[in-house]
Amino acid sequence: MMNDLAIWNSLPIPAILVDGSDRVEDINPAAENFLNTSVKSIRGVPIWDKLMVDAPLEEAFERARSFSTPLFVNDVDIGTGDGPPMQCNLKIAPVSNASEKMIFLISSRELAGRMTRSNGVKSSAKSAIGMAEMLAHEIKNPLAGITGAAQLLSMNLSPDDLELTDLIVEESRRIVKLLEQVEQFGNLSPPQREPVNIHDVLDKARRSAVVGFGAHMTVIEDYDPSLPLAQGDADQLLQVVLNLLKNASEAAGDAGTIRLRTYYEHSFRLRRSDGTGQALPLQIEVIDDGPGLPQDIKGDVFDPFVSGRENGTGLGLALVSKIISDHDGLITVDSVPGRTVFRISLPRMPRDTNKKRKETT
Repeated sequence: MMNDLAIWNSLPIPAILVDGSDRVEDINPAAENFLNTSVKSIRGVPIWDKLMVDAPLEEAFERARSFSTPLFVNDVDIGTGDGPPMQCNLKIAPVSNASEKMIFLISSRELAGRMTRSNGVKSSAKSAIGMAEMLAHEIKNPLAGITGAAQLLSMNLSPDDLELTDLIVEESRRIVKLLEQVEQFGNLSPPQREPVNIHDVLDKARRSAVVGFGAHMTVIEDYDPSLPLAQGDADQLLQVVLNLLKNASEAAGDAGTIRLRTYYEHSFRLRRSDGTGQALPLQIEVIDDGPGLPQDIKGDVFDPFVSGRENGTGLGLALVSKIISDHDGLITVDSVPGRTVFRISLPRMPRDTNKKRKETT
């Protein structure tokens, strides 16, 4: 029979255990994602300091504890101090055979979308990508024939008719480019895990951005100079940062500011559903002052084929999510008008590896 810890870790919604003094005693992995914190850092913190509920709950909560009865609150805004509040359903219940302890269960449709991020691309998304890969392979050959036929026709056409064949060639090439993106998503190789200086990656991405797609943007560096080496694939991480910078630049319009920030969070540890833990102390943030993500896709931006831009493919952020997931990391987003933050959490290189690296330089 499954033990209590396995059940607790497998719960798909955030669960918070509170002691008799209203202080957090434990949280499950889904709650770590929701609160963007670890068990270690939140243990002992007053629940009402971390969970901001837009409703006068304290008295009802105490009555539920006194009479050992559950409390249900539907469609209430819940914030954590990290991003805008979400409309949720909150269930509070006493823990049997545990004096005055209460368990909080939080659920919402928006939250259900967010909770899939820590596990990479969802199974339904994987199925969609698999179908798209198959179609990409089958469509590229006929498109090549269409493009070739249009180019042959153009050799004997008047200038007015050339516009039509040029349009066929141009649109065919655009479709091929999209299909290549789909194939790239499906064929991405596992990361080559080596010591990576995150600031070198960010600097390469920044220099590419300011001379190209981000020339109209002001890019500010806010780095932690003592940040240790990450464990990952430098080329793939560069691809991630370039994609995030490109999104921020396109969202800003004519001008805007992007801030690249790094810092070390000692206590950030992601617990997985199997009970194992992963330390993710290296934090990278790409912050822009653009209009923010559209409300209707905010919870699904890492899903394939979801885009907030006209003619967008919706594959860029899905690829970003896949790369970070393959690095055993976590990517989250908080977005309100005027401030969008993509936060990447990565494992560091083992300390003995850093020591050997210094000895050889």
